[in-house]
Amino acid sequence: MSRYKLIDLTVFLVIILFTYAALSKLLEYDKFTVQLSQSPLLTAFAGTVAWAIPTLEIVLAAMISIPRWRLYGLYGSYTLMVIFTAYIIAITRFSEYIPCSCGGVLQKLGWTEHLIFNLFFVALCGIAIVLQVHKEHTPAAPPPTPQPAEG
Repeated sequence: MSRYKLIDLTVFLVIILFTYAALSKLLEYDKFTVQLSQSPLLTAFAGTVAWAIPTLEIVLAAMISIPRWRLYGLYGSYTLMVIFTAYIIAITRFSEYIPCSCGGVLQKLGWTEHLIFNLFFVALCGIAIVLQVHKEHTPAAPPPTPQPAEG
C-alpha cells in the first residue's frame, strides 16, 4: 500500500469513526449526559463535555476531509484519541464504577477491546501525521519538458 493511500484510508476511517460516534452521542444525548455525570472523573463537567466532545469530533472529521486543513485535523484527531485512551486507562485503574459513555456499537466493546481499538487509532493517526508531513514537505515532480518537434 502506498503511503498516500494509507493517509487516505486513515482519513476515511477517522471520518467514519468520529461522525458515527458524534451522531450516536447526539442522538442519545440524555443518555450520554447521564453516563458522563456518573463518571468519577467527569461529573463536574458532564454538561459541557456532552456538547464539546461530539462537536469536536465533527469539526475534526471536517478538517481532515479538507486537504488544506488535513494535517491540523490529524493532529487534533491524534490528540483526542490519546485523551480518550488516557481516560480509559485512568478510569479502569482508579475507579470501581466504570460507565461507558461511548456511542453506538462502541458501547458493546469491553474495556480491553476498547483500549486496543483506541490504541489502533492512535497509531494510525500517528503514522498518517508522519506521512502527511512528509507529503507536504516533498516537492512535487516538475512537469515533463516538451520535446522539440522533429522536422
